[in-house]
Amino acid sequence: MSDVARYFKQTFEDYQVLVKVNADGLTGTELIIHPDGKVEKTEMEFDEEIFEDLEVDGFKASSPLEFNLHLSKAGK
Repeated sequence: MSDVARYFKQTFEDYQVLVKVNADGLTGTELIIHPDGKVEKTEMEFDEEIFEDLEVDGFKASSPLEFNLHLSKAGK
């Protein structure tokens, strides 16, 4: 696997979820962007099927820039 983290996003009815999967493939960060602009951050531990799970759940590749812009708003 590459040494670069991978980023994914999915838009649901009234919120958006962005996921960063670290290069180790088993850790990362999830951001939930609520309609009011609040950003909820959760550190995650994944299993070996994380990429397949994200694909099945409809997540698409995203950019590190978008993820980090939202991350900068987390907890504010």
